[in-house]
Amino acid sequence: MKVKPLLGDWEIPHIESIGSLERRELVELAIPGGASLYQDLNAAPTHVVISGSLYGDEDRDAFLDEVRGKFKAGEPVTFVADILTATEVQYVVIETLRFEQSAARPDEIAYVISVRESPPPPPPPDPFGGLDTSLLDEAGGFLDTVTGALDAIDALGSIPDFGDPTKPLAGALGDVTKAVGGLGDVGGSLGSIFGSGA
Repeated sequence: MKVKPLLGDWEIPHIESIGSLERRELVELAIPGGASLYQDLNAAPTHVVISGSLYGDEDRDAFLDEVRGKFKAGEPVTFVADILTATEVQYVVIETLRFEQSAARPDEIAYVISVRESPPPPPPPDPFGGLDTSLLDEAGGFLDTVTGALDAIDALGSIPDFGDPTKPLAGALGDVTKAVGGLGDVGGSLGSIFGSGA
């Protein structure tokens, strides 16, 4: 073996044999009175079986802790081995574990690890759910413009209160009221003149 088989970052110890099974998924379409047709549903996930044995309590316990931890996690892990050359297998899931101990060799344990090709883990979810993020850029630009305008207004200094514009005109209105008040008598005189002429 040029490449020691690695399951994730764990080097599988004391391997005696390793084998792979690759097959295509074919569905038979029966045609009455004719030959059957087969539809190719692409390649099935690659199946790899690794077997070996361990000797001694310490090696056995460390091995069982490691492999059972990966099995219980059930997560896809990377897998590297010479037997997978020219395949596209990157991630596998441990499908089956088998251990055997014999009374004839009480300090030895035989193991079989069966892994199956798994698609890579999905990417983390997009918090924006595929929304057009250019709108966020535009909103950010608009906010920068508004902030810039507010900063420019602050730079001008104090701005008068435009709440009640009639206060400066109050004195002028009093004078106009006095002037117009005297016109009432003129209006009455003019009415009597035109009224008499009618």
